Amino acid sequence: MHDDISLTTGRVKRVLDERIRPMVYSDSIPLEVSWHELAGEPIPALEGIALDYTETPVGTQWGAAWGTTWFKLRGQVPKHWAGRRVEAVIDLGFDINMSGFQCEGLIYRPDGVTIKALNPRNQWVPVSDSAEGGEQLELFLEAASNPVLLDYHPFLPTEQGDLLTSSPRKLYTIRRMDLAVFEPVVHDLVLDLEVLLDLQAQLPEGPRRMQILQALDNSMDVLDLQHIVLTAQSARDQLVQVLAAPAEHSAHKISAIGHSHIDSAWLWPLRETIRKVSRTCSSMVELLDYDEEFIYGMSSAQQYAWLKEHRPEVWERVKQAVADGRFLPLGGMWVESDTVMPSGESLVRQFLYGQKFFRDEFGITSAGVWLPDSFGYSPALPQLMRRAGFEWFFTQKISWNQQNKFPHHSFLWEGIDGSRIFSHFPSMDTYNSQLSGEEVAKASRQFREARVTNNSIAPVGWGDGGGGTTREMTGKARRLANLEGSAMVKWEHPNDFFDRAQQEMPSPPVWVGELYLELHRATLTSQHQTKQGNRRTEQLLVEAELWAATASIYAGTQYPYEQIDSLWQTVLLHQFHDILPGTSIAWVHREVVARYAQVIEQAEALIAASQQALAGTGSKPLTFNAAPYERSGLSFGAAGEVETTTGGAVHAVGQNNGYLLENSLVRIFVTSEGLITSAVDLSTGRDAIAQGQEANLLQLHQDFPNMWDAWDVDKYYRNQVTDLRELESIQLSQDSDGSAKLSIVRSFSKSKVVQELVLAPGSRTLQITQSTDWHEAEKFLKVAFPLDIRAEHTIAETQFGYHQRVTHVNTSWEAAKFETSMHRFVLAQEPGFGAALINDSIYGFDVTRDSTEAGISTTLRLSLLRAPRFPDPHTDQGLQTHRYGLVIGADIASATKAGALLNSAERVISGAQSVDPLVRLEGAGLVVSSVKLASDQSGDLVVRVYESLGRRARGTLELNTQFTAVNTVTLLEDPLADETTDVVDGAVQLALGAFEVRTLRFKL
Repeated sequence: MHDDISLTTGRVKRVLDERIRPMVYSDSIPLEVSWHELAGEPIPALEGIALDYTETPVGTQWGAAWGTTWFKLRGQVPKHWAGRRVEAVIDLGFDINMSGFQCEGLIYRPDGVTIKALNPRNQWVPVSDSAEGGEQLELFLEAASNPVLLDYHPFLPTEQGDLLTSSPRKLYTIRRMDLAVFEPVVHDLVLDLEVLLDLQAQLPEGPRRMQILQALDNSMDVLDLQHIVLTAQSARDQLVQVLAAPAEHSAHKISAIGHSHIDSAWLWPLRETIRKVSRTCSSMVELLDYDEEFIYGMSSAQQYAWLKEHRPEVWERVKQAVADGRFLPLGGMWVESDTVMPSGESLVRQFLYGQKFFRDEFGITSAGVWLPDSFGYSPALPQLMRRAGFEWFFTQKISWNQQNKFPHHSFLWEGIDGSRIFSHFPSMDTYNSQLSGEEVAKASRQFREARVTNNSIAPVGWGDGGGGTTREMTGKARRLANLEGSAMVKWEHPNDFFDRAQQEMPSPPVWVGELYLELHRATLTSQHQTKQGNRRTEQLLVEAELWAATASIYAGTQYPYEQIDSLWQTVLLHQFHDILPGTSIAWVHREVVARYAQVIEQAEALIAASQQALAGTGSKPLTFNAAPYERSGLSFGAAGEVETTTGGAVHAVGQNNGYLLENSLVRIFVTSEGLITSAVDLSTGRDAIAQGQEANLLQLHQDFPNMWDAWDVDKYYRNQVTDLRELESIQLSQDSDGSAKLSIVRSFSKSKVVQELVLAPGSRTLQITQSTDWHEAEKFLKVAFPLDIRAEHTIAETQFGYHQRVTHVNTSWEAAKFETSMHRFVLAQEPGFGAALINDSIYGFDVTRDSTEAGISTTLRLSLLRAPRFPDPHTDQGLQTHRYGLVIGADIASATKAGALLNSAERVISGAQSVDPLVRLEGAGLVVSSVKLASDQSGDLVVRVYESLGRRARGTLELNTQFTAVNTVTLLEDPLADETTDVVDGAVQLALGAFEVRTLRFKL
């Protein structure tokens, strides 16, 4: 036979687009439309329904950016439609390619109860399955005119990303508001043809493909293009045989789960996310009624909490669907957070508050962590997931790697402590599947573990901006359940998938260490004030818990459970993976900075009240130490009077070519340009600065990535660099405590930097406080420290430990890590000597391994500021502050301590009495992470400790109060079976593995 493939497919596509799809609605009449445009923010539904409405015609422009317009729709079902399925069809001016990224709507009945959402891929509203004819209809539509910011030419700077700067111009035009007759047979024909067209395109030339093509031709031959409705069933009959052919025994199996990855903020503000959640959930519970096999999953306890607070009628429907096992709470976290930058305690609280909400509201606990879209995954996560009781982990973002293809889809992920968790990446490389033929074929073709198992997950539905699964997708799933030539699709709970996959893979492959995303590396730096607020509030809340618990036990004060919970939930929300990484619109980050200020104010008030209760009323100056190390003679959790002895002033002199700063431990030389050319550890005579090199050198790079401006920095940025040497002034001074201080002022381009370099008596750390008046565009500011250290690895702090990365670029995997993460320190060391950089709000750094006449040196550069113009065209503009420092002669222990002290300020108040520490921990490398009262408000004390040096450790933990029992518990503070806790003479005996996190619960 002649090859007529293109003739057949071209025929079907044209008939489908121009004749069949338009006849899914065979008859329609216009609705009566009136509207009310709100002048300000959204209002509750019943208030919107009660507004005064003005008649408006279809074709009217509506909706300024971020506005809300209420529409009243009225009509009557014609009597001759009796017995037909009737729907309202509403087109607000949708672009079907922008689902989740433009205008959306939510339909209400006159009593304020929601029906379902409207979006570009979901423009219908159910009216009657079988109309009687003559029914009166009245609907109310709350329409959100969200602007399209990620358009066909993406990443263009726009002022539309903030209500304060957006344009009043109307963005959309009403295209259609009709009552219409829905033709289910025509709709089914559309899906039949789409599935078969997609399938044949993925098949090799052979009998199966040819039979499908012939069936498509036969279907077109019997379809009367002037009488689509009358002949649609005959056309379907020609396809029955090819649609009924069963899949091969070896066919890949896809576990589908309805899904809508709703970013808790991104190209829309938090207030709009609340409405997106309401809209999507309304549609999903409607679809659950429409399709009995369909199940839907949603993560993020925060989104459920919003639903409960703002849309109680939708919440009740969701709650019932959860009880029925059809609507699945996933992930067990407060939000789908970033996992690289949050502290260890923050990740613990993501799990604690997420699982607590699901338990309290639904009586369930999530079995796995669901993070499809976060930008890389910390190597501390496996232990934390396991210690929180999770059994599996799901993501897909690593498929976005620029350079290296990840070698597994189902595997064990091993963390820094050796914990392993079964993990899965969907082999179709998306969390927004439409169940297209290309996606389904890709899932089968790419699956890496096919020798031993043959299953993958497919999250199905429109996401990012919400929308969820459509009836077209559920219709495709029915056809793909058992279809020759295709993978087999089945709606299934992820728990069932993971149970089966683990049974089929008794010896899965293992990936050790971080899941580094070879993309979005600049998220470690963008929106500095957001990151600074995160670090500060994390520290303050842990400190507030410490002093509140101590005051509750010592002074009998009431522990502020509700307030602490509320503050933590605010911080956790803003760790969402498009907020903390700095990739949201200006509106989001403007609000985030303001909310951090509120959290700081409230946390400071809690701390002050607890400390005053402990100190009593008096005039003694009492210093409180919340750092997990001794400082000023005070143990962790203690307060008392501190002697002001300095141990001698720092020797500081100006010379012709610079300044010499020296104390009992280190000697530092700073040039007249404010650059460090020597930093000697006096005990060893080693100079930390590479010979002939200059540290504290600010460097400015051109920063214009190929795409994803706020997210990405591409490796070619290093090709253009400007060293910022020009100096306005430099001045040496001596502080009253004996410290020496160099004040340095530089101007460049439109910006200005003021630095204070301070060396304190008895300190190995040269601390740098920097204030930058930043007015650059598409620039990247770094500060370089070339070190005379032949480091084989950098050692960067991560949650509850550290992570080592090689300094060479032997392989493409190593070369891809040209920008990496840290928490409070990064250390470069060789046997016998090291130097560390510590910081209070920096997460990104890079390292280069350089060859000099003196040998191999290691340059560490901290990433300070960026200036991307999308999605916030004014990112980081204005005054920015940093604190960082060079620790000379450092090792892991001293770097860990220095980083902790820099991030925890001493507090001095007037009082009557000193305070003994509530908790005493002894043991090299053991660190207290948190001290708090149990979240169940039982009054039990919870103490979390971890091993910080990466080796096995023993120690003891004592309480300065009586307890009747102590147990090792999960991160959720639940009892652990088969865990024994030894107590000798009132002290808990500890034996921890490398980086092990141990949570102890004391019954007082």
